[in-house]
Amino acid sequence: MRAFLFLLLLALRAHAGDLQLTLPPVVYAVPGVPLSIYYDNVVLTPNPERYRFEVSCAAGVGEARRWTLTATEAQVGDHPLSIVVKDAAGAVIEQGKTTLHISPREAGQGKTVRLLLVGDSLTHATHYPNELARLFAEPGNPRMVFLGTHRPAAARGGVAHEGYGGWTWSRFLTQFSPAESGETAGPLASKATSPFVFPSVDGKTGVFDLPRYFREHCAGLPPDVVLFLLGINDCFGADPENPDPRIDLMLKQADGLLAAFHQAAPEAMLAVGLTTPPNSRQAGFTANYQDRYPRWGWKRIQHRLDERMIEHLSGRESEGIRIVPTELNLDPVDGYPENNGVHPNAVGYAQIAASFHAAIKAEW
Repeated sequence: MRAFLFLLLLALRAHAGDLQLTLPPVVYAVPGVPLSIYYDNVVLTPNPERYRFEVSCAAGVGEARRWTLTATEAQVGDHPLSIVVKDAAGAVIEQGKTTLHISPREAGQGKTVRLLLVGDSLTHATHYPNELARLFAEPGNPRMVFLGTHRPAAARGGVAHEGYGGWTWSRFLTQFSPAESGETAGPLASKATSPFVFPSVDGKTGVFDLPRYFREHCAGLPPDVVLFLLGINDCFGADPENPDPRIDLMLKQADGLLAAFHQAAPEAMLAVGLTTPPNSRQAGFTANYQDRYPRWGWKRIQHRLDERMIEHLSGRESEGIRIVPTELNLDPVDGYPENNGVHPNAVGYAQIAASFHAAIKAEW
């Protein structure tokens, strides 16, 4: 995908209403892989069923809870996509638009791509990394080489990453524990020390060193693509009434990590996944947090966080950054178990993988 698409086709968000309809600049799809936009994920309301969502696009169909598409080769290309939200009486409340980009099924075929995943517990679970490996093993895809020091028991053959439960953007920049660092920041330090932070000469402090990480853990070569899926732990405890101070801090820390990767791997695509939406059920939050953190509180924080991420990261292709709409294609009902607020089930993890897969394919 060319950089000018981000500049010419940035999402428009209506400010007149209260629903805060928010869309990313581009939505990615690939023939044969289902893609959806779940209405609950684009607006800020505890009751999306009270509104009518009308999607206009040359591809896909509207359903009760979503617009959905399984693209064909004949639909490859760019398609304007707009969403109008109406109240029960048919009055327009908000409207916005984005671009649907459908890549050819064979995009990237014959290439070898070195892929590094950086994330929190959603990545540590390894379900979406495994699904990414499956998708890229299908005919017509590039050969994907997974990089990383972390290979949980759930990882299928060849799958590795840097995903750890509870981690944030800042921990990847600074986390260091002398007691567990060892000589390098490899697997022994996976929980206490960032894989990108190494002991200083005296061993008492940590030094962020991506080139060393590439030398010691990536066969001396930088990645071609780095996927980031972070933000939940950075902002989960923010004040729902005023999450911006916490979001400001997270964006500053994200800038630091993204800039470091761009400097150390200037040709790499830095694909930043938008923070995923919550389970639609309050029961999931009750099970996890005994209602100390209600679903509606996190929904307000997450929606504002994604809005800010879109504003902050759009138009930065010269820095290697691409926004991935991982928040749109995750079903907040069937993509979650009943007893978890923020961790998807197998269906939801597969939807995250499909979003990343389509965004990577758009590179060619």
